Parts: sequence; structure tokens; C-alpha cells
Amino acid sequence: MSRAQQPSRRTVLAVAVAAAVAAGTSPAAAVTASVADDDAKGAPSRPIDYQSWTTYSDWRSGAAQGVRLVSGRRPGAVIGAAAGSTDYTDPHTGTTATWEYATWTSPVHRLGVPATEVIASWNAHTPDGTWLQVELQGTYTDGTATPWYVMGRWAAGDQDIKRTSVDDQTDGKSSIWTDTFAIDDASTGLRLVSYRLRLTLYRTPGTHLTPTVWRLGAMGSDIPDRFTVPASTPGLAQELAVPRFSQEIHKGQYPEYDNGGEAWCSPTSSQMIIEYWGGRLTPEQLSWVDPAYADPQVDHAARFTYDYQYGGCGNWPFNAAYAASYPGLQGVVTRLASLTELETLIAAGIPAITSQSFLKTELTGAGYGTSGHLMTVIGFTADGDVIANDPASPDDPAVRRVYLRREWENIWLRTKRHNASGGVSSGTGGVCYLYFPADPSPCQRKALAAVGVR
Repeated sequence: MSRAQQPSRRTVLAVAVAAAVAAGTSPAAAVTASVADDDAKGAPSRPIDYQSWTTYSDWRSGAAQGVRLVSGRRPGAVIGAAAGSTDYTDPHTGTTATWEYATWTSPVHRLGVPATEVIASWNAHTPDGTWLQVELQGTYTDGTATPWYVMGRWAAGDQDIKRTSVDDQTDGKSSIWTDTFAIDDASTGLRLVSYRLRLTLYRTPGTHLTPTVWRLGAMGSDIPDRFTVPASTPGLAQELAVPRFSQEIHKGQYPEYDNGGEAWCSPTSSQMIIEYWGGRLTPEQLSWVDPAYADPQVDHAARFTYDYQYGGCGNWPFNAAYAASYPGLQGVVTRLASLTELETLIAAGIPAITSQSFLKTELTGAGYGTSGHLMTVIGFTADGDVIANDPASPDDPAVRRVYLRREWENIWLRTKRHNASGGVSSGTGGVCYLYFPADPSPCQRKALAAVGVR
């Protein structure tokens, strides 16, 4: 077995956790035994590094200007005495307004694996009159530094600013592609070895309003270029009772939020898992939606994940932040290394939203091809095939699909694919959104730890 084919430390750990959960034994014991065994063998790390700042100790490790840290059950950052004020001209409305601000800058995080890509995500409450910005600055393997890149300007609502990514950010070595930092030419060997995040909180001047941020993190990775991935061995037969919503029944709705239909796979998938965890919208919150529309909560998700620069609802961090705007939920954007890791999460009751692209001939039973699509994975059959709530279905009852394991893991985990015109297009290399309780059970914590999320 070559090094590239060897199971990673996290993958072996994930197998142990999944087996323990399925057998009704202690996941903690499985983790301890697996880690000890890996340490003894000197097993390699997985090529994915998710780092977050969530505890009071984490927040204290950063540098604050005008930010006050709060403790308690959900530690985080708020505006204390503002550090200053600034004018911001919204590029999507042309409106200029003055905002008080405060900043928090993380300590430098040295990546466990030098990265070709980094994706930030955050969880926050932004009442009317507030918003936030997340930036990233990193250091390359050649010792030089990136500029401060804007990773997103975000508010839960859309009355004060229009949430937005920022285009045309590059230094000739790396660029920001909507929500993703990427090395421009990974074949040169250049990588990002460390980074820090800067959080800026904004509020209406002269008020005591404040955003509250309780999770800030980023996933760095160096997934090798590949058209195919090694096959995994099935290890779980389980299905979660996740609600089913079709994106297609919304075709033509709200052109200002990208017109429904195939453009709404991401918010439709997000809403499925939000409601799986008990998240509900009130009639008042949904009152803006045309009452003739079925599943109005999907329209709501589209509106409040919409990225005004990207012109769509598929901004990955914006979807995670939207999910975390529901009480009792957290959301992160990360990558998984294998279907085994996904089985670990399902065994603990945690579904996942996965991003993939494929030709019509590459996924049996889908009936379509796509340059990028989000699905909700809810389980595995006894044969190990993937059970997915696929929003690209004609109606809600048709959303549940079973896809062949080998086909599905390849279209999700690869980084390159042949496209319909015969050229080469990119794959996502295992990108997923994970939404889970603010207070996970011990079993859920072990499963999340097994895939690098805390």
C-alpha cells in the first residue's frame, strides 16, 4: 500500500468511533485506543485542518480593540467601548453610512498541513443595526505574507447592509474565489503555512447594539489533485429522519434571490437539516413570502443566504452562518476525508450537506449532471450505498434517493473531473457543511472530534 493509499489518522479514528457507536459501546474508549495505536505506528495526519475559537480561553488568546469578551454557556465577542468609527459604502445599494466598530484578531494558527485552500466560517447573532466582517492574513512557505483578505461581510438580515463576498482580491500568489482562499498555482509547491483571522464588529453609532460572535474558525487543506479516490469499505447501515424539501417546486420564485429551482440547492439543503434539529420559523418571519408558495421556509433560507456579489445562495460560509442564526445550532464549513468519516457522523445522528459536481453518466439514478450541487446525506443502506435527500427532485416525496457508494464517494471526494465539453473542471474534494447542536451530546462530540471539529 502506497502512502497516498494509507488510511489517515483521522480515518482510522473515524472507523473506530463508527464501529463503537453502531455496537452500542463507548466511542470514547474507541477514540483513546485508536489514537494510542496511531501514535505507536506514527500514522500520518489527514490533509485537512479545521481550527476554531469557541471557548472563553480561546477568545482571550486573541488581541481585542474595543471588543469585550463574554463568558458563560456560550462565550464570545461583543462590542464594548467601540475602537472608532468608519464610513462604509455598500456596493450593492450605493448607500454610505457611518458605523462604530471593534476588532478581535486571532493568534497565529500554524496549519497542521500546509494548505492550498482555506475557507473561514463563523456563527453570530447580528440584530438590526449591526453586521460583521471576517478577514484572513496568512504566511506562505516562502516566508512572505498575504494581504488581509476579506472572507465575507455578513448580517443575518438584509436591511442594514447587503451581505457580500468581495471579488478581485489577489496578490499574484493567491486569490479569493467568493468564499475560498486558494493558491493560484499549487504545482509550484507554494502553500500557506499559517494564518490569523480578524473579526470586525459594526453597529449604529451612539447605540449599545452589538453583534455577538461565538464561533470563528477556518478549514485549511491540501487535497491532492485526483480524478478518482480509493474505494472505502461500508461500515454502517443507518438512516436519519431528515425532512425532505425540493428546490424544483420553487422554480421562478424571487428572481432577486436567483430565481429558485436549481439555484437553490444550498439553502434547500440547509433548511432540511435545520428542521431536522428542530429549527422553525414563525408565521411572522414568513409573512413576506407569497402565501401561494409551498415550503415558504425554503424561500426564507434563500433570501437570507443570498450573496449579493456572487449573485446566488451558494456561498458556503453564509449558509453555515444562516443555520447558526437559529437558536441552539452551530454550523461549520469543512472537508471530510472519506465516506468512513461521514458514517461516523451519521452514526452519531449528524447529517451532512455535501458539495459535488458530476456528469449525468457518473451518478446512476440522478438523471442530471451538474457543475456544482449540494445534497443532504442522511444515511447508508445495508450495502453501504448513500442515502441522500437530493433537492434536485420534482417534489418533496421524491427527494429521498439512494446512490451507489462507489460513484457517490468519487464525485464528492475528487478534486478534478472531465466535463461535458471534454475539458477538465474542478471538484470540491469533500467539502461539506456540518450543522449540529450548540450543546452536542458526548457521542456527538466524539464524532465531531473524529472529523477534526470541536
